[in-house]
Amino acid sequence: MHLSGLKLRLFRNLGVQELSFPEEGIAIVGANAQGKSNLLEAIYYLEIFKSFRGSKLQNLVAFGEDVFRIEGTVESRNNGKLATQITAAYETSTRRRRITIDGSEPTRVIDAIGHLAAVVFSPADVGIVDAGPSARRRYLDVLLSLNREGYLESLQIYKHVLAQRNAALRSNADMIAVRAWDDSLALSASKIMTARAEWVAERSEDFHKYYELISGKISASMSYVSKISIEDWNPEQVYAKCLSALEDSWSRDIFRRNTSQGPHLDELLLAFDGGQALGEIREIGSGGQRRTAALALRLIEGDTIQDSRGVQPILLLDDAFVELDDSRRERVLLLMDQDRFGQVIMTAPKESDVQIHGNKLCKWGIKEGIVYA
Repeated sequence: MHLSGLKLRLFRNLGVQELSFPEEGIAIVGANAQGKSNLLEAIYYLEIFKSFRGSKLQNLVAFGEDVFRIEGTVESRNNGKLATQITAAYETSTRRRRITIDGSEPTRVIDAIGHLAAVVFSPADVGIVDAGPSARRRYLDVLLSLNREGYLESLQIYKHVLAQRNAALRSNADMIAVRAWDDSLALSASKIMTARAEWVAERSEDFHKYYELISGKISASMSYVSKISIEDWNPEQVYAKCLSALEDSWSRDIFRRNTSQGPHLDELLLAFDGGQALGEIREIGSGGQRRTAALALRLIEGDTIQDSRGVQPILLLDDAFVELDDSRRERVLLLMDQDRFGQVIMTAPKESDVQIHGNKLCKWGIKEGIVYA
């Protein structure tokens, strides 16, 4: 799978331009603040229809303009289908978002995500490790929404029901009105938690392996930690445990006017080998160790895409090696070159930083948002 064409109109500072990408990929070389990250942001927008940098939609529109539009052509040899056209636009004045896949507008955004099959590596990824548990929950939610059928729908139901239950608690509604949400909350929670726990169990050994390979010596672990005590991750058992937890926390929820049990409080724990006793990476790890953990997470994300969708994901590298020492950089590049990814679209401040795929990538420049060969 690869991105063969990209049409841009008024997305950030990228102006109006049309680009054709070689199947092996391209390296965009240029100084800071010229639009390198904006280009990768525009490409990945076609995967999740959100900014991977967390920006609001209105901030993606060029200054002084009202609409941005992105159109991508993704080519694949899978399933006998040669190409998929993905378009996305947003109008600030009406706050209307429009998405089409091969010319048809899906009823829900949920039906449009995941057609690009890409992974972004960025210096900002260290925030997944550095920040609190919500950052790692978001990492899990995005990854599983893209790669596990039904996950995003369960997540949306859970968030809606949780908001309704919390609103009832804050309004001093009677017990019957509040507890009316418990069954639906427990059911959607069980689906979310089971999917998260299964994925972590499947990928924990790979996280350990990648962390050790990148660091060269130190090992680390990844585990899913829930505030609800669960030993058997059978969905029916998890559902029963969630219902029981809501029952047990009733008096506390009434006092705090907030739901105190559920997957919205769970944690993806990243710790040095030996478990939490040795310490979480975010608390005692060095800058290099935290960045190593973030790289390992992105590598297992790529593996997940390949296993779930049957394609080599597109690799988007946004100055990802800038803060790595030479030895770590070499080990990461080696892992990326082992048929783990397909097309590479990367940015770099200088040509000497373009070392992936044996330095065979074509090099383009960028100035004030305009890409040139």
